[in-house]
Parts: sequence; structure tokens; C-alpha cells
Amino acid sequence: MSTTDFAARLRNRERVLGYWSVIDSPVSTEWLAHIDWDYIALDLQHGLIGYDGMLRGLTAIDAAHGPAGLVRVEANDMTPIGRALDAGATGVIVPLIDTAEDAARAVAAARYAPNGVRSYGPMRSQLRIGPTPADANRDTLVIAMIETPLGLENVEAICAVPGLDGVYVGPSDLRLAVGGASPIDPSVDDQFEAALIRIQQAAAAANIAAGIHTPAGEIAARRLNDGYTFASVASDLTHLKAVSAAHLKAARGN
Repeated sequence: MSTTDFAARLRNRERVLGYWSVIDSPVSTEWLAHIDWDYIALDLQHGLIGYDGMLRGLTAIDAAHGPAGLVRVEANDMTPIGRALDAGATGVIVPLIDTAEDAARAVAAARYAPNGVRSYGPMRSQLRIGPTPADANRDTLVIAMIETPLGLENVEAICAVPGLDGVYVGPSDLRLAVGGASPIDPSVDDQFEAALIRIQQAAAAANIAAGIHTPAGEIAARRLNDGYTFASVASDLTHLKAVSAAHLKAARGN
């Protein structure tokens, strides 16, 4: 899938599914990229991946000629956003967006003039996204995370920011944001579900994509049926542990 096609599908609110990577292992990332995911997201905020790992991971994804490579950057700052895009990311997922002004700053950091303030130096990305600034602006995605009390409070204004392509729910932080004592606190299930509905409806009203992180494929399917337009599933690290544990249990016969 070309970057243009993927960007268009996400902006058109078509259903897309992705996988989450937190470990710096380009060989395993390449294997995952040969599965029919629409995108692979590399996590530089909470994952165990630095700049070199991101570069190797994006190269591994591209080698599969299949999914798009997204990056969750460390912060809403033009330096990590620009570095991720220069390295060849199709788009960035930007954490901790609290206001429309935060979202507008993220959009500007990812766009070349006259649409933004991204410095021209596409490096590896010019092989795939650009090097013409107008083409890069067209094919580059900017997705704002909604995961804080302020972000939820301002979600309608955030979704309305020009140039923002989508919002993405961080469910652990969002559950804490609605009063949970932990990221899995069941006592706030009703508040959490209400927040998910509000976010999905705000995105739909603004005609942008609505995404969410999920722990399993069946949960991703549920959220897509709820009106979300894209979803990520689990992570390579959690699946590595879970599959290993399942095989050990089977081998021991218990």
C-alpha cells in the first residue's frame, strides 16, 4: 500500500487495523509487517525504542511493502515530530494533547510551509514521502492522543483543528482521567464508555478519523463496531510473553 493510499483511507474514515511495537527488534518488526496489518506503530513514548531503533524499524516495515509505518513520538515538540517524519514515518501519533492549541502546534510541526513550520530535511523520507513539500503535506498524517481530563474536556475543539487527521484514545490514561484508581479499574466502566462515545462522536462530527488502542483483536472489532475507524492491537512485547506462557503451560500439561 502506498503512503498516499493509506493516508487517504484513514482520512476517509475507512476501517484500518494496526499493530503496536515497543521493542527494538527490526527483524521481528519485519516479520510482523508481512502480516496483513494496515499499519505498524512504533512507540517512542513508552516503548523501548530510540532514534536508531525507530529508523531500523521503519526500514523493516518498508521492506515488507505492506503496512504503513506510524510513530508515537515522545512529546508534542517539533524536534521529535520532525525526526520521525524525516526518518520515513507515514504519520505521527502525538501524546498528551490537552487543547486545540496543542493540536494546532502538532499539525504545524508536521507540515512544511506555508501549512506549517517543519524544517526541510527529509533525509530518508524523500524516498517515499516527498521530496516535494506539497506531496509530503498531502501524504503525512497527524493524529492527536486524547487521554487526559483536559483533552476530554476540549475534544470537540481539538477535533475541529484544521489539518488534524485523527484522534487516538490512550485507554489506560483515559481511564485514569475519568477517575479510575488504575488503568483497569472496573468501577469507572460507565464513565470510560461515555468518554469513548464522546470522543468518537466528536471525531465523526469533524469528519476525522477516530482511533483507539486495544489489548486484543476481539476488542478492536468491538470498537470498530462502536464507530471507531481505526484500532491498534496489543504489542509485540505483551504477545511475546503471553504466547510463551501459553506454550509453557501446554508443555507442562496444566
